[in-house]
Amino acid sequence: MLGCVIHGQGDLRVDELPVPEPGPGQAVVAVRYGGVCGSDLHYWRHGGVGDFRLREPMVLGHEVVGTVVSYGAGASGPAVGTAVAVHPATPCGVCPECAKGRRNVCRDTRYLGSAARFPHVQGGFAARVTVPAGQLRAVPAGLALRRAALAEPLAVALHAVRRAGPVAGRHLLVTGAGPIGCLVVAAAKAAGAASVTVTDLLPRALDFAAAAGADTLVRADEPDDPGWPTEVDTAIEASGVAAGLDTCVRLVRRGGTVVQLGMLPPGQSPFAGNLVVSREIEVRGAFRFDTEFDEALELLASEPGFDALVSAVVPVREAESAFALAADRSRSCKVLLDFGA
Repeated sequence: MLGCVIHGQGDLRVDELPVPEPGPGQAVVAVRYGGVCGSDLHYWRHGGVGDFRLREPMVLGHEVVGTVVSYGAGASGPAVGTAVAVHPATPCGVCPECAKGRRNVCRDTRYLGSAARFPHVQGGFAARVTVPAGQLRAVPAGLALRRAALAEPLAVALHAVRRAGPVAGRHLLVTGAGPIGCLVVAAAKAAGAASVTVTDLLPRALDFAAAAGADTLVRADEPDDPGWPTEVDTAIEASGVAAGLDTCVRLVRRGGTVVQLGMLPPGQSPFAGNLVVSREIEVRGAFRFDTEFDEALELLASEPGFDALVSAVVPVREAESAFALAADRSRSCKVLLDFGA
């Protein structure tokens, strides 16, 4: 079978891989679509994500959907042939964070397509993958697999909005209109946000934010843009650059909340920290998700507008061109690899 394997910085290959068999407690899924994430792009372009560096070849991918093929001994779940989305995380269940119900920050989790551990946790960009059976989620009736492939990044967005606190009736700022930023827009609107302003450097990215439901679009490099708000209730930083965090801190109201969702570069990040004190601003991190994955599937089933955020579907044999397209935000939002062709 074909799999998308990263061998090192800039060395992405479509390799022939052995077809897996399920072990005890495992399921085999025939993958149809896999979404190219920013972390996949980091492994491709930089050989790692933050402090997690590649030390061996690794199958990429953690945003995957497909159908159940078989189960191993002692495993059960959705019937064979059922369309499923794969929750990519396997928390340890015993660490202090898991005990407190914060499994998304488990200190010993296993996450598909991650070099955080060694040996690395192989990912889902392959025609068939084995995963713990408990990670399978049946796709709601009527939800197409192409749209269901957005469940993982939408869960990230839903968790970030939850970390922001109540947003119903409030004005929200989102810095960064990449796939995650656009899904934050959709999640915030679904949670009842009265108005969402989105900033980005790229006109095409702002177009996708508009499709996701943004009320106001602002060019981040145009300080005189009339769309800039004087003040917002809540801000979510989704660009992963320090300038975005600085913008959030400067524009959120006194006593407001800023959520840092975008992964900032390692090391120090300059921002107007003095305002955090003088305006008593709360700054919160948002990392991955937990039960929001199930909520994401339900939201995707009820809202057809998400289809506009899938900008391309590319056969796995053309994986490198798919990654190049996903890395070019002037041309794309969410790019899917197709393993079913």
